Amino acid sequence: MNVGLLCRSLGLGASENALVLLSIFLGRFRATRWGMGDDTKNAKLQPGEPGWLEQVDEAVIDPDRPIIDPHHHLWPPDGALRYGLDDLHRDTGDGHNIVATVFVECHASYRSDGPEELRSVGETEFVAANAIASANADGAEIKAIVATADLRLDNLDDVLEAHVAAGQGRFRGIRHAIARETDPALRIAGRAPEGLSADPAFRRGVARLGERGLTYDSWHYHHQNRDFADLAASAPGTTMILDHFGTPLGVGAYEGKLDEIFETWKDDIAAVAAQPNTVAKIGGLAMPDNGYGWHLRATPATSDELVEAQARWYHHTIESFGPERCMFESNFPVDRFSIGYRTVWNAFKKIAARYTEAEQTAMFTGTATWVYKLD
Repeated sequence: MNVGLLCRSLGLGASENALVLLSIFLGRFRATRWGMGDDTKNAKLQPGEPGWLEQVDEAVIDPDRPIIDPHHHLWPPDGALRYGLDDLHRDTGDGHNIVATVFVECHASYRSDGPEELRSVGETEFVAANAIASANADGAEIKAIVATADLRLDNLDDVLEAHVAAGQGRFRGIRHAIARETDPALRIAGRAPEGLSADPAFRRGVARLGERGLTYDSWHYHHQNRDFADLAASAPGTTMILDHFGTPLGVGAYEGKLDEIFETWKDDIAAVAAQPNTVAKIGGLAMPDNGYGWHLRATPATSDELVEAQARWYHHTIESFGPERCMFESNFPVDRFSIGYRTVWNAFKKIAARYTEAEQTAMFTGTATWVYKLD
C-alpha cells in the first residue's frame, strides 16, 4: 500500500502527511481496522463490494431525467481505490440517465519524477486519456477535469498551463483543499496548513483562477465554512464551489452532535451563500466521517434512509443558494461504502421532488453545465 498516496487522496495536498487508514477503499480491508460492529465483522460481504451494494435493489425513479454527475474520482489499477472507467460506467449505466460527468482530483496517477509542482499534471493526463476513451465508449462522457495545484506558487501560471495542455480541452479548475482537522477519529483527515485560506499567496492563487476563467473547488470541514466564505469574498471574480456541504463531521469529538452542528452550520451556509460567486455541490454526506454509520452495517443504506437522515441539509442549502446555484453530486466511489450509485440518485430525486421542473433541471444538469462550461 502506498501510504503517502492514500494520505493525499480525496483532496489532500501533495505536501501533507496525514496517516489516513484508507484500506477500506481497496476492497480488501479488515473489518476490525475500521471498528466494524458485530453485524459485519463475520460477514462475507464487505461494505463497498458489489455484492454488498446489490442487497439494496431499488427501481429507478424518473429514469429518463438527464443528469450530470459533477463530482467523482478515478484511480488506476494500482491506485488508492479500485475505480477505473469501467467501474464508473458500471455505476453511471445502472439505470439513471447520466449524460456527462466531472472528475475531481484525488491524487491519482501523479508523475513519479520531475518538478514537484508539476507531478499532479500526471493525474490530468491520466484522466484526459480516460475521458477520450469515455467519449468513444457506451457510457457517460467525462467532460471536465478539476485538477490540483499548489495555489501559493510563484510560477502558478506555468503549472496551470501544463494542466491546460494535459487536459486536452477538459481542464476547468483547481481543488486545493483547505481541510484541516486533528481529531484522530477521522478516517479521511485533512491536514492543510493552519490558516491556509487566509494566506495572502493562497488568496492570490484563488483570484488568479478567476482571472483565467477557471473555477475553485473547496474541500473543508463544517467548522471552516466561515473561512471559505471569507475566501470567496476575497476573490469575487472566481467561481467558488463548496463541496459536500462543507463536510459536517459526526465522529470523534463530534459524535452524536450532528443536531447541534446543524444549527450553527445553517448560519454558516447562509454566510457562504451570501457571496454571489459561490455555488454548492449537494451530496457526499455518506462518508464514514459524516457519522451516519452506514459503512458499519451488513447492508447499505436505502434511498428512504438517506432522505430521512439528511434531507434537512439539502433543503437548507437549496433554500440558501437557490436551485440555480446547486448541483447534486455522487462523490463516488467514496460514498459507495454507505450506499449504491442507483440508490443515491433515487434519494436525490426524492429530495428534489418538492421543487419545480425548472428548479430540478438546474440541480441535475443546469448548474453543472454553466459552472464547468459543459456546453
